[in-house]
Amino acid sequence: MPALDFARPARTLRERAAHRLYIRRTWRTAFIIAVAVLGGLAAAGFAKLCDEAMRMHARLYDMSPWLTLLLMPAGFVAATWLTRRFAPEAAGSGIPQVIAAAEQRWRGRWGGQRVTLKTGAWKVALSYLMLLCGASIGREGPTVQVVAGILRTLTRGLKGGPGRRVLIIAGGAAGVAAAFNTPIAGVVFAVEELAKSFERRTHTTVILVVVVCGLTSYALQGDYAYFGVLRGGSALGTAWLAAPLIGLTGGLLGGAFSRALAALIGPRAGPVGRWRAGHPIAFAALCGLAAAAVAALSGGLSFGAGYDEAKSLLNDHPGRGLMLAGSKFVATLAASSCGAPGGIFAPSLAIGAGLGAAFAQSGLAFAGRDAVVLGMGGYLAGVVQAPLTSAVILMEMTRDPGLVGPLMLTTLVARWASSLIMREPIYHHLSGNWRLTPAKA
Repeated sequence: MPALDFARPARTLRERAAHRLYIRRTWRTAFIIAVAVLGGLAAAGFAKLCDEAMRMHARLYDMSPWLTLLLMPAGFVAATWLTRRFAPEAAGSGIPQVIAAAEQRWRGRWGGQRVTLKTGAWKVALSYLMLLCGASIGREGPTVQVVAGILRTLTRGLKGGPGRRVLIIAGGAAGVAAAFNTPIAGVVFAVEELAKSFERRTHTTVILVVVVCGLTSYALQGDYAYFGVLRGGSALGTAWLAAPLIGLTGGLLGGAFSRALAALIGPRAGPVGRWRAGHPIAFAALCGLAAAAVAALSGGLSFGAGYDEAKSLLNDHPGRGLMLAGSKFVATLAASSCGAPGGIFAPSLAIGAGLGAAFAQSGLAFAGRDAVVLGMGGYLAGVVQAPLTSAVILMEMTRDPGLVGPLMLTTLVARWASSLIMREPIYHHLSGNWRLTPAKA
């Protein structure tokens, strides 16, 4: 008579439980991948919508320049009023809202509308309106908030697996990856900006979502470089010599921009910022008038995100470097502080391109294209104080491996110089506006 195996039923139960757990994990991962695909579709669609808005504005400006300039203050006022009335959490870049939502435990059912589908939808619509008016804003920061809202909202009912914070960070990183077509920069952005502590479970989900979202965007937009593939070699000797000087200048200017923006819309705003809080619509009108005046003086250089101007300078086409940098600086500050949605990434790249072009045209033997790339990285790092993200974004966008070392040096010097003026990174400073208080709970 064979011996009875009393351990087999217990093993069978454990195997069944392990199998059920495996099936749940597989379905959960598949669902997250499907939501990431939706995030990539949304990012690609948002990019096309913003490009169309800028094309429509260019056509309007060609038909009637002065009427288009006069419409700008009205557009600023309309976008600000709609934001305050229907989606206050959609104001500004969107990255501070994502940081606040990821770092703080929510209260109530939603803990505010910082990363939800409603806020994302308003963000897209109002960013389109601002670009249609010619505002100097970018779509990259808003894309971070939109994709984070999609990830967080559609995965809200999942049991087990990645938590709320991980999914928000993953969505934000995927937003950067899809907006710039730079997947590595998306991961670096999550480490450097969105997450103060980066656990193993966090980075696995981040990389998965970034890859899927990036592949979806790639399938729709193709294998393109953000500013095109640059040709020719780099004059590394002059690039290394130029890096500290361009980094110092870009860092100081970027820090000045962040300090001014914090004084206008930060949680500890200055006198002008306090007046703005009491008279938001009047302040938006003044911002629109300032942006229109700068556009008139610069001949339209300050309009829109600045992609075309920066790309032209990157391809060694002659341009008005200082005029581009100065006009975009004022126009971007006006658009970013008016109270409507709009990012600062793309305009910062355009300002940096103008700054680099000014160095190239100074007669100091700086190679034109190299100086433009370093200027973009230096100024962006000065504004956001994220040197690794800034360097990796430029490496992936320009696909110029010869500038890796000088670019890293430029962004590190810029980060140090910016901190002399603005101690706290601007996104983390502005996230204080979006942290829930007991009164808001």
